[in-house]
Amino acid sequence: MAESLMSDPIILSLLKDLSLKVCKPYAQMPQTKAILSIGSVSYGIVDESSDIDMALYYDELPSDQELHDAMVSNGAAQLNWRIGNREDGGLIDSYMVYGVECQFAHTTLTAMKRDMDSILVGFEVASPFQKALSGVLAGAPIVGEALINEYKARAATYPAGLRKAMVEHFMNFQPLWAIEDRMSVRDAELWRMQALVDGSYNLLGVLAGLNRLYYSSFQFKRMGAFIDQMEVKPNDLCRRITLVFKGKPTAATVFRELVAETVELVEKVMPEVNTSVVHSRLNRSVHRWNAEVLATALARD
Repeated sequence: MAESLMSDPIILSLLKDLSLKVCKPYAQMPQTKAILSIGSVSYGIVDESSDIDMALYYDELPSDQELHDAMVSNGAAQLNWRIGNREDGGLIDSYMVYGVECQFAHTTLTAMKRDMDSILVGFEVASPFQKALSGVLAGAPIVGEALINEYKARAATYPAGLRKAMVEHFMNFQPLWAIEDRMSVRDAELWRMQALVDGSYNLLGVLAGLNRLYYSSFQFKRMGAFIDQMEVKPNDLCRRITLVFKGKPTAATVFRELVAETVELVEKVMPEVNTSVVHSRLNRSVHRWNAEVLATALARD
């Protein structure tokens, strides 16, 4: 069990109240079909550095003028930033209200269906939209509860094809246990740390698929809570994987143990997945050649 993240109930209540307030200008737009509170507030894990995240769904995106007027109505003078592309059906705005950053993800119903299809039909395992699907499941509807519940119901049905694609995609591990000794004399600490972090992400990706959880390494947060959702996982996973990505002296050994245990779980739960490549890497060990033997062989030849 991961250590619980604490949240001040007063701060959470204030942010919920602010969420309702800042939604009002958007709820009044005729093209608005639903508004969903996502992010830290929906998870109930907040502090005084938390922001507000809202997902808003429209028949068609509001004009730039309408978005500007909504911002001004909320008491903000200017945007922090805006990203996205109208042609793709999605924009994200950020501005400050009473000192709190508020982020609004504006999406057309057409774009939402397309993006959901990319995961649930096209099995795009590396898409950051998986993070959005997690938000749909955890989020609290503010406007358009019926539509939000339709999205929740669809997201809750995790396809078998996506599960298999996730496990196969992320089951890619460098055999760090076989080269750890060489790294210490090659001034490669930066590479070593990157490999340990990448390996940790991939390990979580395999387990996410195995447990039918949406997962993206993009701005991955609340790892402990994510791991707590897993029914199938190595023992003491949160503590052990933390040892890996923090690069402790035993990191490569712990990583190998976690990979071996995860592969065993995959073979037990999803025997249709080919694990032979991972087994070959698990069997790799430190290789050293002998200078004296090499010198003798060269002299003989």
